[in-house]
Amino acid sequence: MPATKAPRWYGIPLRVAVLTFLGTLISFAVTLFLAILGTVIVAALRGVHPDMRVAYRHIALPVALVAGSIIFVLALVMEIRHHRQIKTLSAIERMG
Repeated sequence: MPATKAPRWYGIPLRVAVLTFLGTLISFAVTLFLAILGTVIVAALRGVHPDMRVAYRHIALPVALVAGSIIFVLALVMEIRHHRQIKTLSAIERMG
């Protein structure tokens, strides 16, 4: 059975950055879609033209920034926890 390599710490920032970027991008897209729908519906009910700047500036961007911050913290915690677990299991495997 081949021995596994010890985990390297420099993979953590790259994985965290990619997960944060993708999560923020997806949350921005979904929130923007829902904000545009809501803006159009409210404008139609009021009988005015929809102002799409509200959907971008006041709804989608702040939600994406908050979601990105939460995703960053959670991804960092999960990656550090995973790294420590793999490191411990690798050390146990080398001992046995």
